[in-house]
Amino acid sequence: MKNIEQTTYDLCGVEIPSALTDRTERIITHKGYTVSYNCDWKIPNWVAYELTDIEVKGEESRSNKFIPDPMVPEYETAYTEDYKHSGYDRGHMAPAADMKWHPQAMRESFYLSNICPQNHNLNAGDWKNLEEQVRDLASQKGSIFVVCGPIVSSDYQTIGENRVVVPIAFFKVLLQEDNGEIHTIGFVYENKSGKRPMSTYARTVDEVEEITGIDFFPNLPDDIEKKTESEVDFSKWAVKAQ
Repeated sequence: MKNIEQTTYDLCGVEIPSALTDRTERIITHKGYTVSYNCDWKIPNWVAYELTDIEVKGEESRSNKFIPDPMVPEYETAYTEDYKHSGYDRGHMAPAADMKWHPQAMRESFYLSNICPQNHNLNAGDWKNLEEQVRDLASQKGSIFVVCGPIVSSDYQTIGENRVVVPIAFFKVLLQEDNGEIHTIGFVYENKSGKRPMSTYARTVDEVEEITGIDFFPNLPDDIEKKTESEVDFSKWAVKAQ
């Protein structure tokens, strides 16, 4: 009976975290993702979306046009000039490669509300490897729910005239339904150079919640949320050995 209940549970919107009370947030819904935008930091608090096996097969060309989010007031947004000569990449939270299924989704993935200052080695290395792994998982499982974003320290640094906050790390949490059971996993990557096995970045969702102050997957039944967020089972995720 327990498995039947889990199988029939409605996961629509399950990726949206609880409202934040310890920082500013503006919730904006775009074609391919939802963003909690922080006007003080000029970066997102989190970005959430569902990625399906069909969407992974999209063939839309990469946009490469970084622009302010039109849903963010001009005085609350970062600009591309803030990133110039900063030493940081314009790092996507919802990757452009996850948005190849629709022209609008691709364009909106380059909104600066979806971007954070990110170490180049991380952006092009271990973080990219995780993004590719998520796409592989979506292809295998049919659907993966993703929430990702920055981790900001109390003594944060900024870049540019508009004082865009530089995260000290990034998180990503994932949820899937498999044979009537809900499974989750979390990852935390420091915003610096390095090449390490993916498994070393893994955390329980409970641990990521403790680090970020964000309540993930609040719409799950309490018993399922408590169980799945306290454990990590790599076999359920087909995480490649590295």
